[in-house]
Amino acid sequence: MSRALAGLRVLDLSGPLGNYCGKLFGDLGADVILIEPPEGTALRREPPFVDDKVDIEASLPFAYANTSKRGIVLDLEQERDREVFRRLADTADLVIETFRPGTMSAWGLDYATLSARNPRLVMTSITPFGQTGPYAQYVAEDIIGMAMGGLLYLGGYPDTPPITSYGNQAYAAANLYGATASMMALLAAEQTGTGEHVDVSMQESVVMALETAAQFYDLEGTVKKRWGGKQRHAGTGVFPCKDGYIYFMAGGVGGNRFWRLSCDWFEEEGVPGAEQFREERWFTHEFLGTDEAKKIFADIFIPFARRYTMEELYRKGQEKHVPIAPVSTPADLLTNPQLRHRGFFTEMTHPLRAEPFLAPGAPYQLSTTPWAIARPAPKLGEHTAEVLAELDLHAGGRPAAGAGVR
Repeated sequence: MSRALAGLRVLDLSGPLGNYCGKLFGDLGADVILIEPPEGTALRREPPFVDDKVDIEASLPFAYANTSKRGIVLDLEQERDREVFRRLADTADLVIETFRPGTMSAWGLDYATLSARNPRLVMTSITPFGQTGPYAQYVAEDIIGMAMGGLLYLGGYPDTPPITSYGNQAYAAANLYGATASMMALLAAEQTGTGEHVDVSMQESVVMALETAAQFYDLEGTVKKRWGGKQRHAGTGVFPCKDGYIYFMAGGVGGNRFWRLSCDWFEEEGVPGAEQFREERWFTHEFLGTDEAKKIFADIFIPFARRYTMEELYRKGQEKHVPIAPVSTPADLLTNPQLRHRGFFTEMTHPLRAEPFLAPGAPYQLSTTPWAIARPAPKLGEHTAEVLAELDLHAGGRPAAGAGVR
């Protein structure tokens, strides 16, 4: 079958802020060329490493974020290699870069210069704060993006300092918005023949995750708080069960049908003390928000929940039309029947491992232009000679005999 983005060429100059963006194009069939400095992209030094072997070829984050790419080494501090890059950009549809604003211009590789040679080219710059503004030159890692974007403040527990989310979520947001904006710009370039410069800010990408927190302050003067580990209302929150935790949502909206359905369920099960949940006070926001109500509910519901596993409670919730969700661990996800049915986890290979391992695939399925990993992440400079030969260049960037500049 044809691949959705077959025929596109993408030059990936990025690091953690853009490598996953490039992967999204490569796994859909684009020819993505990862262009690394002699020491390799910064993501090669991110743990965890295969078998705890600290090596630029052993990083699992690098291996995951760079599948389906070819890899070459260019030292853009050298004019000779910058000219090789210009030649490559003449053949490309998209360039992804994550350098500090002004770096590409200083090298003579800015969008204006490259697009003068290749008008249909799209360049996507993903940086901590965007190309303009008072913070544009600031250097920032993932946790800075989380903090400056406001999401760090909302993470954690009410009685502790803010706690960041697992898994470099600010980087992930910037990569995803970078890929989406790039695709829109490529569609416009296909229709008009003219590309454009896409400017993505990690900070702004994180702000998008705040949902209505900013509007609450703007309209009501209310600052959203951290709620981790704490119930907002009796009957809604995370509760322990026989083999882990479940999220249960019954209370919180006065007269909500879930509360009534929960009462029916508890009475059918003969849960001691649950008959009081029919009292009028349990149908008001004011009482459900009190510590008294939360304690009473927990004292009644938790002993009941501890009799059952996450799966058993989930099934009971489905049967009784009450929202219950297992709090899945990573191990649970690997055996989740829904994810297994859809083949979400896919096998990846790595040169340092004899056996393949599982990794997240794509959260979508295309019926006629499927997603697939075309090849494992490249070793440092693995395809340099191959790509240069396509440009009629020898290794080192010198023209081959009889070759003219295209």
